Amino acid sequence: MSKPSPEVYERGKGMDAHNEVMRGIRAQKDAQYDPHEPTRVWIDEDNTPGGVYQSLTIILNTGGCRWARAGGCTMCGYVAESVEGGSVTHEALMDQIDVCLDHERENADEESGLVKIYTSGSFLDEREVGAETRRAIAETFGDRERIVVESLPDFVEREKLADFTEQGLDTDVAIGLETATDRVRHDCVNKYFDFEEFVAASEAADEAGAGVKAYLLMKPPFLSESEAIEDMKSSVRRCAEHAHTVSMNPTNVQRYTMVDELYFRDGYRPPWLWSVAEVLEDTADADAIVVSDPVGHGSDRGPHNCGDCDDRVQKAIKDFDLRQDPSVFSEVDCECEATWEAVVERETAYSLPLAR
Repeated sequence: MSKPSPEVYERGKGMDAHNEVMRGIRAQKDAQYDPHEPTRVWIDEDNTPGGVYQSLTIILNTGGCRWARAGGCTMCGYVAESVEGGSVTHEALMDQIDVCLDHERENADEESGLVKIYTSGSFLDEREVGAETRRAIAETFGDRERIVVESLPDFVEREKLADFTEQGLDTDVAIGLETATDRVRHDCVNKYFDFEEFVAASEAADEAGAGVKAYLLMKPPFLSESEAIEDMKSSVRRCAEHAHTVSMNPTNVQRYTMVDELYFRDGYRPPWLWSVAEVLEDTADADAIVVSDPVGHGSDRGPHNCGDCDDRVQKAIKDFDLRQDPSVFSEVDCECEATWEAVVERETAYSLPLAR
């Protein structure tokens, strides 16, 4: 990526100290990426208000999240995979869509009813994805049933979402809220907006005939395991008032981030999978679909338990995602659960992590 620097729009947001550190860390990355190839694409299965769908997930390779170029979130390393120069042409972005459609034809028996489009930034930010490209993508997937596009609250506008809703698509906006607690979002995640701005964006989406999928972050840096659990329980319930789906993402250690720097200094441990299960089980009665997809589960850099039970707990989490039945967690156990309970009881933010 080109040298990280804040644009006018991003200046004065977030914590200056965090942004300065993050810019220095991100500047170490010098890999180059092809603007005609997506960052990632895969086929999966997702639970939505319309039922369970086969999903085509696309991460477009853009010029990168503008907030990340200013410094950005303490845990997010996706901007390090962005294209040099800060922008990608309409033609190149549509080439990426073609690559994704080819992938779907080769790896699925049928077209996916659900399409999810991310940019590791904001799809609705026209500095990342221009209006021409947005409309062309809406037309390309106009025959599908449901679409999800990712955006920060700033860019959620009725006119932009109309490109999708007017195609007859059930449309959702995925918003990376991370937590309903403003202080945690500002000081631990270094995300600049307040919860009320998320609420306003959800209202704008509703006026456009679209829904909201809220993304939360389980255990950002500087929180103990118990603090992270309680923050997620509270955040899930508050988000359920404004979003039909809440997706809780356990933090994984990505390169070129502040979390990465803390991890190598024994100042951070990703959350336990038992913690993820605890939150899902406790909030199963929330008025929303609550899901989690622990990326890198079982690895030192991803959410993990002892190593022996990680796959079994991950399978239970996936089962819960699709069926929303908390009883699945009573079917898995392991001796390490006692260690996790001791960590939750005794670990404090000023001396974490108690156990790697």
